[in-house]
Amino acid sequence: MSDVSYIFDMPGPRGRRAVLAVTIVSSAAIAAAVALAIHRFYVTGQLDADRWSPYAQWPIIRLLLMGLWRTIVAAVAAAAIAVPLGVVLALGRLSNAHLTLPMGALHVPLRLRWLAITVIEFFRAVPLLLIVYVFFFALPRYGLNPSLFWKLVIPIGLCDGAVLAEVFRAGILALPKGQGEAAASLGLTGGQAFISVIFPQAVRMVVPSLVAQLVILLKDTTLGYAVSYAELQKTGQTLTSIMPNTYLQGYFIVAVIFVAINLGISSAARVLDRRMGSRTSGRTKEITQVA
Repeated sequence: MSDVSYIFDMPGPRGRRAVLAVTIVSSAAIAAAVALAIHRFYVTGQLDADRWSPYAQWPIIRLLLMGLWRTIVAAVAAAAIAVPLGVVLALGRLSNAHLTLPMGALHVPLRLRWLAITVIEFFRAVPLLLIVYVFFFALPRYGLNPSLFWKLVIPIGLCDGAVLAEVFRAGILALPKGQGEAAASLGLTGGQAFISVIFPQAVRMVVPSLVAQLVILLKDTTLGYAVSYAELQKTGQTLTSIMPNTYLQGYFIVAVIFVAINLGISSAARVLDRRMGSRTSGRTKEITQVA
């Protein structure tokens, strides 16, 4: 018996023929559109060597590399905010603990879960660009004026952290309750069980969602134009404004660089998933056998 499970019924012979026909027609339509686009680029001279040659010169390459470096640094810094924030918010949303807020002579109890839900839903609902504008225009009026780098990175970290909180929470809730019970039977405390057993398995389950969100986080750095932060897209925009006859070429090269980075993130995630899978499966097997 096959171990593969499906969330829908497998198509029969007629359904497979329909899927194949649609695939062939769609592929042909896409190929025709690509051929037409290449033909139009050729007719209008967009494929001429003189339009591409400036981007083979070291000064231009150096500017693009500097923009790429700023993009990577901004993405890493935003991820360094988003990932731990997502874990904390996920645990807060799953917690039954209470906080006591002193308000004068009164002490108002507040459930940590509702505080986490409020933060998560707020930053998931508000557009990221609006948060960036708040950091860029509003906060300096009240004496909070971080550098351009942090005006971009902090909003990205906050918004993506709220999304990652739901990703982590989904992974934790998807685990069988027996995992925590088995860890407790071995004498592990709640914190030890979470760190050693529950969280690694939860992360492994949501690796595809984490990769997708990290790719989105990387693309969110393109909002650097809003605060004049010279990341990769802003650098490409500057170059195309200096060389208007290479408008298409400049943005095409920037797009290719982003595709290459995202493919690298996906490849690294697959390697990490395999390594975590081997470690987690061994630990889970040991706990199951003891339990």
